[in-house]
Amino acid sequence: MAHRNRLKLKLVSVLAAILIIAAALNAYHTHRSAAEAAVLSWGSSGEKVSEIQSKLKQWGYYDGPITGYYGELTYKAVRLFQQKNGLKVDGIVGPETAAALGINLGGRTPAASASGGGGNQNDIYLLARAVHGEARGEPYVGKVAIAAVVLNRVKHPDFPNTIAGVIYQPGAFTAVDDGQINLTPDEESLKAARDAMNGWDPTYGAIYYWNPATATSKWIWSRPIHIRIGKHVFAK
Repeated sequence: MAHRNRLKLKLVSVLAAILIIAAALNAYHTHRSAAEAAVLSWGSSGEKVSEIQSKLKQWGYYDGPITGYYGELTYKAVRLFQQKNGLKVDGIVGPETAAALGINLGGRTPAASASGGGGNQNDIYLLARAVHGEARGEPYVGKVAIAAVVLNRVKHPDFPNTIAGVIYQPGAFTAVDDGQINLTPDEESLKAARDAMNGWDPTYGAIYYWNPATATSKWIWSRPIHIRIGKHVFAK
């Protein structure tokens, strides 16, 4: 009887060890899958690669077909996007590049969400960078107004539907073109971004703004101006 009990105890111990090992292997593979999902590079494939290609094609960085395969053309387009937007130029879509593209890879860092009350910290910081680059020297309400225009574009069907997508849309903002988007925003710009995210829109729905003293585009002057804040006029 004692011998049989010892055998049962050994069997229970072996089964427990097997279950522990199985759980550990499952956790390892889950973690590994999440880590891999957080990075896309040459050789990757799937829907996320197609999404990257579509974004880059829409913005003029990629001129190949939407294949869902991360090959040479996608690699070169990603590097060009990174170079133009102050990111690490390595041809790899990791958390930072994905956030700039407005894409959620499902890994460690979520991509920027569309807009709305609160928002995540990536959204707020990127929006503050745009405000700082576009509206330094403007009154506080003018800074909130710039942030509001970005958010209004996110909601508008004619523009990308993420904050990152709107800000990094080619030619949309001078601060991106001249690199000022990469400056560290001050506290006032961060506060202005938060106020806009929480619903303050001094522009009453504007999706365009410009400085009348410097704007040369005939098209932008065709937009109906409905308010002026600081040096900028705002239009729908």
